Amino acid sequence: QVRLVERGGGLVQPGGSLRLSCSASGIRFVTATMGWYRQAPGKSRELVATITGIGKTNYRNSVRHRFTISRDNAKEMVYLQMNTVNPEDTAIYYCNAESPQNKYYWGQGTQVTVYQ
Repeated sequence: QVRLVERGGGLVQPGGSLRLSCSASGIRFVTATMGWYRQAPGKSRELVATITGIGKTNYRNSVRHRFTISRDNAKEMVYLQMNTVNPEDTAIYYCNAESPQNKYYWGQGTQVTVYQ
């Protein structure tokens, strides 16, 4: 059974930083493309960033150069370093795993709130 558990959400002021982490189990981690998605109130879930097993990354334009996705294959962890956050980053952030067979798995989400 695949299990993804996010940690690290919370309240942060504009311009601040936050680091999310996601632990994975039940999946052959090194072959999975890992990602972070987010969903703001009243909006659809959107891709934030992805990273392949060999470290190739992809970002949505609005977070490029502010957010960094990384992974530790030995620990089966994926991270999202969020810098210079703004209120538009407020959302529930979900960890995602895509297997080589194109199966998708989701964590339960962690709330990030950027407040004045």
